[in-house]
Amino acid sequence: MPTATKSLMFLSSFVTSLGASIVICSILTTQEWIRSTVVISDPSSNGSVIITYGLFRGKSIQELNHGLAESDKNFEVLGTLNNSSPKTLHLVVILFLVLSLLTSLLSSGFTFYNSVSNPYQTFLGPMGVYTWSGLSASFIFITMVLFVGNTQSNHLSEELAQRLYPLYPAASHRGASHSYGYSFWLSLLVILLNMVTVVIIIFYQKARHQRKQEQKKPMEYAPRDGILF
Repeated sequence: MPTATKSLMFLSSFVTSLGASIVICSILTTQEWIRSTVVISDPSSNGSVIITYGLFRGKSIQELNHGLAESDKNFEVLGTLNNSSPKTLHLVVILFLVLSLLTSLLSSGFTFYNSVSNPYQTFLGPMGVYTWSGLSASFIFITMVLFVGNTQSNHLSEELAQRLYPLYPAASHRGASHSYGYSFWLSLLVILLNMVTVVIIIFYQKARHQRKQEQKKPMEYAPRDGILF
């Protein structure tokens, strides 16, 4: 059975790694990743299309200075994109986020297992926690970078606007501005929680190493009476 200190430290890491998994689930299900304003100008209308969406679902509204605006639309992101380069990269973003969730769950399992047992296999111990937490943080970081790249360089929001409002061709678009929502920024919390998980185990490892060193003091540091005895 593990010591009380080990159980407490690994249970603390379990809480943080499980918290990272819960945050990733909320990121997957919410649609407040980004709010994009696409400016539209053509002979019949002038104004903007405002699109708020997440990884799977979104909502768009029109704000026109003149012209007839369509009603608000709820849409499926992947279904709206059809077969296009932004859709492919968007699928990759979802894939990396799912991988981050899976590795975070594995980290949770490893930390809990170590809080109730002393595994002999090296990888089932702290090394496994470092690996899975590090991968989870790396995958979530890649997710953020790919999503920003898809939005800024691959014009994801403009592609959605063109699919949702085919009456406004790409030539009528006059630029777009983007504001990233709380769902996107929660990704940083996932990275932080994974870092805390690793830091807790590092502190435990250092304390454990220090105790072992104290138990292996050289004989010259032992009391003289003890040596004579």
